[in-house]
Amino acid sequence: MASGVEFASVTLGKGDNLHQQVLASFPLCELTEDDLTQNPQFCKLLATLSQHVDHTGLTNTLKRDMEKASRELQMQKLSWLRSECLHRTLQEMIQDHCVRKHHSTVPPDENMFYETMEQCLVVAQCVRHLDPSATTSQDQPNVLGLTTQHVLEFMPPEKNVSRMKQRLPKELEKHLKKKCHSLLSYYRPEWESESEGLKNIKLSRLAELLESERKRADSLKEKSRDNATLMQRQTHCYLSELSCCIQLLQSLILDHRLKTQKDLDEKKIEYFEAKCEIVMQKIRAEMLEIQQDTYTPDTISAHRKIRGELETELKVSRLEKLSVQSKLSSFEIFGKEFEALAEEYSRLRQEIDTKSWALREFSQHTD
Repeated sequence: MASGVEFASVTLGKGDNLHQQVLASFPLCELTEDDLTQNPQFCKLLATLSQHVDHTGLTNTLKRDMEKASRELQMQKLSWLRSECLHRTLQEMIQDHCVRKHHSTVPPDENMFYETMEQCLVVAQCVRHLDPSATTSQDQPNVLGLTTQHVLEFMPPEKNVSRMKQRLPKELEKHLKKKCHSLLSYYRPEWESESEGLKNIKLSRLAELLESERKRADSLKEKSRDNATLMQRQTHCYLSELSCCIQLLQSLILDHRLKTQKDLDEKKIEYFEAKCEIVMQKIRAEMLEIQQDTYTPDTISAHRKIRGELETELKVSRLEKLSVQSKLSSFEIFGKEFEALAEEYSRLRQEIDTKSWALREFSQHTD
């Protein structure tokens, strides 16, 4: 503990090795050297804390307990994997035998061997499901009233089981050897054409090769995680600096714009006024050109004569309007009786016109 206090009491400053040690001890925290420089007491606290916890935040005691539990779990997993691998290998052997039996003739002793092994596996699996005492301490009800003794009655004869056990190691070794050769050919296809002895020698080193490649892959993963953490920290610093630069640039742009915007607006107004005046002058010139092309001297004189005649007719029409209005005023003196008489006259006039039209039409068709 005293060494941790002495370690944390080092004089701090930007760029100090203590900052790098603190950042390396807590890679999951988004800290920068500026944060540690601005908060020296917090940096001392992290430096002292790094003596008691690892980079994931676990204390040393808890880390040892976790490692112990991990080792025990690894042993249990290894034991389970051994039994599971053996069980699956035996099932593969039975499946291969079934395939061979359908494609070729199988000797009776081999057929008896695989049938006995399959029956033993099925019985053992049923016994395991009926008696879970090996995996749990809780009592469970029987399935359909069955017990392990009921299932064990279906075991093959003891003689066949004894023969199967004597032959099983040899057959299992042969099957595993075949699978190892297949794995070796998949791992290194160029080794497939080599002799069996050389394959066996390389098989003895296959586990070491796979383990070394696994370690190299784990190392690369760890390196990739470290690089990702470093890149994230550098990205954070880069974004912080970029944000400061953007704010500075925005302030410069705003100041420059406020100073020059007025002059720029005035220049734009003058430009648009001059442009508008030029456009208006072009429009006037086009209008004059169109009038000049459209109205010749003869056309203008004709238009003047037409206008004079139209004005004369307008005066006559106005006089007629005044005369009719005076007549209407005189007729309005007679009141509503005159209106009825006028309507009757209008109706009769309309009937006369209709009958005259009908008479003309009739005369045309008769002719």
